[in-house]
Amino acid sequence: MRNIIITGGAGFIGSHVVRLFVNKYPEYNIINLDKLTYAGNLANLKDVEDKPNYKFVKMDICDFDTFYKLMQDEQIDGIIHLAAESHVDRSIKDPFTFARTNVMGTLSLLQAAKLYWESLPEKYEGKLFYHISTDEVYGALEMTNPEGINPPFMTKASSGKHHEAYGEEFFLETTKYAPHSPYSASKASSDHFVRAFHDTYGMPTIVTNCSNNYGPYQFPEKLIPLFINNIRYRKSLPVYGKGENVRDWLYVEDHARAIDTIFHNGRVAETYNIGGFNEWKNIDIIKVIIQVVDRMLGREEGEDMDLITYVTDRLGHDARYAIDSRKLQTELGWEPSLQFEEGIEKTVKWYLDNEGWLNDVTSGDYQKYYDNMYGDKTIE
Repeated sequence: MRNIIITGGAGFIGSHVVRLFVNKYPEYNIINLDKLTYAGNLANLKDVEDKPNYKFVKMDICDFDTFYKLMQDEQIDGIIHLAAESHVDRSIKDPFTFARTNVMGTLSLLQAAKLYWESLPEKYEGKLFYHISTDEVYGALEMTNPEGINPPFMTKASSGKHHEAYGEEFFLETTKYAPHSPYSASKASSDHFVRAFHDTYGMPTIVTNCSNNYGPYQFPEKLIPLFINNIRYRKSLPVYGKGENVRDWLYVEDHARAIDTIFHNGRVAETYNIGGFNEWKNIDIIKVIIQVVDRMLGREEGEDMDLITYVTDRLGHDARYAIDSRKLQTELGWEPSLQFEEGIEKTVKWYLDNEGWLNDVTSGDYQKYYDNMYGDKTIE
């Protein structure tokens, strides 16, 4: 028996983690803690909401007193912390919200966990604070091979080699932090607080830094679901700059599996990078999405390429991210399971098959529903 809180469990990645843990570990009590901001949607978890080992609590992670009481009431021994403001564009417009949620919210959770666990006879034995972060804290990598070739399929870490990529450097767990946006700066700060609580108080902590995720239930302000929806309705596809920024993409269910593996088998006080060994230029991945959506909608493949519109580049737009996740593969045996071609096909099909979910999210109707149901009160 374990009692685990998953923060941000109604969000994109969080909902996949909640679903995995609820279904895989019926002996665990899983508490999904989410504030239900614009990015939180309980419709993501309709398939597990009636499970006996699942519970939802509406809460702001900055509410220290309420969270501390929840720790006591539920006798929590594990925290998987995903709740965060995560959209870079929003952080540029409103950095205060990102500092409040990502920094002060994380600190609130850490202090509440510290006080509760230190009050127990066994103290930190069998406890874990697992903090999920981002590769963006590392800054940017140079593109020493700007004409790099996109792999037709994902190259797994098990080969011990990277595919022909856009540069020779990759983010390691030891890479120096150099955040370039308010979002990544707030995540970097939260990472430091987590490690400080281990070094100062002995709290068992783990930090993971992951590359870009894609897959079902992602809020459609992010590139892949936004563009799938725009192509469906033949709306413009705004591309920053020339679309030459490079990102490493990982299917969200593979990330959830990695979190499961690390939570149960990872070494305390360690950092693990989670990536797909799957670099793509933004413009190239957009062209792939257009081709797949057109084909699935019965259009001529590629006929919507003229929807691409180039717009002024984002402030502080990092050129390249690329994760080296061989430590995770070597120590714990995890590797991405899906080739990118398969992953993007599954992703496009899901969004096209779930138009109702997408319409509710883009219209904001889901927020009105949950506001009426839960208001501002914590669910007991």
